[in-house]
Amino acid sequence: MDVLFVTSVAAVVADPPRSRRLFVDLLGLPLEGEGDGYWSSGHIPGSKHFGLWPLSQAAEACFGTPRWPADRVVPQASIEFEVADAAAVEAAAAELRDAGFGLLHPARTEPWGQTVARVLTSDGLIVGISYAPALHEDPPA
Repeated sequence: MDVLFVTSVAAVVADPPRSRRLFVDLLGLPLEGEGDGYWSSGHIPGSKHFGLWPLSQAAEACFGTPRWPADRVVPQASIEFEVADAAAVEAAAAELRDAGFGLLHPARTEPWGQTVARVLTSDGLIVGISYAPALHEDPPA
């Protein structure tokens, strides 16, 4: 697996309004709401993407239901590592599975174009292997 950079870091939050108060009001991070409870920014120095990911949305992304399964450790954070292309996500998912890491879901392309596969560590960290085409585009000159 050839990781290019950290794609995203998100706190998985059980109480989104309280978390927004900490991260936006008190820390002053330039997070913007996306209308569905997810707040994020691509404008924090040193970070491609930082977000506040509601637990219900993490459950929906990983299991297709808004409730986190009771038999799984509840995640506290998510980190995604970027690879070169969608095929590399597929290969990384196979490598993780073959090494004994159960996938939360196989590589799939999300509606916004990102291809991602995820695992959950025993410590409660969602680890994604990702290819987000927009992060590979050169900015306009």
